[in-house]
Amino acid sequence: MTSAGVLPEVSLLTPAKNEAANLPELFAQVSAAMNAQPLSWELLVVDDGSTDESWRIIGEHAAADPHLRGLRLRRNFGKAAALAAGVAEVRGRLLVTLDADLQDDPAEVPRLLAALDAGADLVSGHKAQRKDPLGKRLPSRLFNWMTGVITGLRLSDHNCGLKAARTEVYRRVPLYGELHRYIPALAHQLGYRVCELPVHHRPRAHGKSNYGLERYVRGALDLLTVVALTRYGRRPAHLFGGLGVVAGTLGTLILLYLTGIWMFTEQSIGTRPLLTLGILLEIFSVQMISTGLLAELVLHRTGRDADVSVLVADDTASSRVE
Repeated sequence: MTSAGVLPEVSLLTPAKNEAANLPELFAQVSAAMNAQPLSWELLVVDDGSTDESWRIIGEHAAADPHLRGLRLRRNFGKAAALAAGVAEVRGRLLVTLDADLQDDPAEVPRLLAALDAGADLVSGHKAQRKDPLGKRLPSRLFNWMTGVITGLRLSDHNCGLKAARTEVYRRVPLYGELHRYIPALAHQLGYRVCELPVHHRPRAHGKSNYGLERYVRGALDLLTVVALTRYGRRPAHLFGGLGVVAGTLGTLILLYLTGIWMFTEQSIGTRPLLTLGILLEIFSVQMISTGLLAELVLHRTGRDADVSVLVADDTASSRVE
């Protein structure tokens, strides 16, 4: 139990959008799981712009249960923004995230906390027997494989909503766009110890999934951001300069080829599209190398690493219940 004025040791954070049918059972299952373990706890539910009765249900249960708190966003900002708003509000030294759709089993939380106690900084759940439809499982497998190859952190399930970590981890990783999918990879890049634990996964009982194919497209685009943060956050000149060198080399080879044609044959090169391409590649090369050098100067002058900056909107939350 958490007494008045005493901070909880564990904070559970749940973003929710239109989950009115699932919230009462979620509260009951979380209470049963957490009251069976010795650590004090709280549950913070972030209502991410729900249009159903979710906020009313959160308020009613928060009034009856001191463990429960609610935070309401003025509109739907997306899961990453909801998590960021919640992370700014939680009070525990340990943080557990789980989805509100009841597919994540709260009974697994003590096992995740035990893994933290054993030395991990972040434990990511792995839905070993996933209960989602095939159309959702196959893109997820491809996503997990690509993320492992690009970031260097090989996990079976990067995007499982059930995770446990030391709260400081969540306060150091950037949370915006679709970057919540890459929390383990970003934490790994910052030097935190990341591990994976198989967890029980259940089929959705009520409501509908908020995820579609467009989420994977946006996630793929944000993977480029992750690459920049994890591999080039402290050396942007290597990223931009590398692109510039490749473009400059191709442009030089093209121009040398055309120069040879101009010098040793009677053919005209002035109207060839290849000449335009070669010149554009050389210009692009100069721009990329210059951008890389400017980025290095910015990092040097500010004295801060771009990959540990966390930008959180100042005006996302409008209501709280405790």
